[in-house]
Amino acid sequence: MADITPTAGIHHVTCIAGDPQRNMDFWVETLGLRLVKRSINQDDPSTYHFFFADAEGNPGTSMTFFPWENLSRGKVGSGQVSRTAFRVPEGSLDYWEDRFDEYGVEYDDRVERFGETVLPFEDPDGLPVELVEVEIPDDDPTVPWTEFVPEEYAIRGFHSVTLWLADPQRTEDLLRTMGLEEVGTEQAQGDTPGDERTRFAAAGPVGRYVDILPTIQGGREGHGTVHHVAFQTPTDEDQSAMREAVQSMGLRPTAQIDRHWFRSVYFREFNGVLFELATSGPGYTDDEPLDELGGRLVLPGKFEARREQIEAGLTDVTVPRAEQVEADD
Repeated sequence: MADITPTAGIHHVTCIAGDPQRNMDFWVETLGLRLVKRSINQDDPSTYHFFFADAEGNPGTSMTFFPWENLSRGKVGSGQVSRTAFRVPEGSLDYWEDRFDEYGVEYDDRVERFGETVLPFEDPDGLPVELVEVEIPDDDPTVPWTEFVPEEYAIRGFHSVTLWLADPQRTEDLLRTMGLEEVGTEQAQGDTPGDERTRFAAAGPVGRYVDILPTIQGGREGHGTVHHVAFQTPTDEDQSAMREAVQSMGLRPTAQIDRHWFRSVYFREFNGVLFELATSGPGYTDDEPLDELGGRLVLPGKFEARREQIEAGLTDVTVPRAEQVEADD
């Protein structure tokens, strides 16, 4: 088996939403992320695929959504990513609570977790999300988007995902194979009461953590749930070696699939969570200049020839702009 380059952490997280305009308004205006790509689900081109990230769409910052309007509300349960957490600068949670009050966002009391302060909340579809205060180093690879939220408070990429699993042991072994290390266990707060949370850490500075909570609570896919979590395998060689390692554990990864902005391998881990391995390149600026990211509907590859048909089937959306919001106020 080829030598494995440990994953640096989370590459992106993809979720299921309902109304596309409501989804866009929340993640761009309320949370202040940049729409870096407006495209379609390449497996279901009748549905949008939105990518919200930092100013440059760096790996470890992209929260993406399939707005499947006809699905019903989902329920988080075993075999799913139960929560997705983002990094924010130390001392910024007061700002975020005030902002959530202003925008009518429901949030819970802060909790302390592994020595960090966490603010849990939900997006309009009921997706569980968290903000975690961390010290942002001077050489941090993320670039804050400041159209709606000032730099000193802005989201700076992923902190972690939490997995709800019925039988954690084999998934923990998988994470070790992928290069994450167990760094601690503590009593769970803000999730299922009475359980222990085990944390695994990757080597990178962004999206480093995967937390595991054991539960047999049933769930179902739908609005407000995570579709899959992608991990960084920067080069094709890194990805191929990781794919081989995953396969050697008895899992069944797909062949590499070209997703236009990165190349992907998918597999369901032992408890049913859909994992993806994603390369770093070619990146979101491959087909749009940096200052124009998200400005138009991008139809990769073969889909461009079907633009008229595809656009006719999509709900019209407007990307929030700060100057327009201020004018409306």
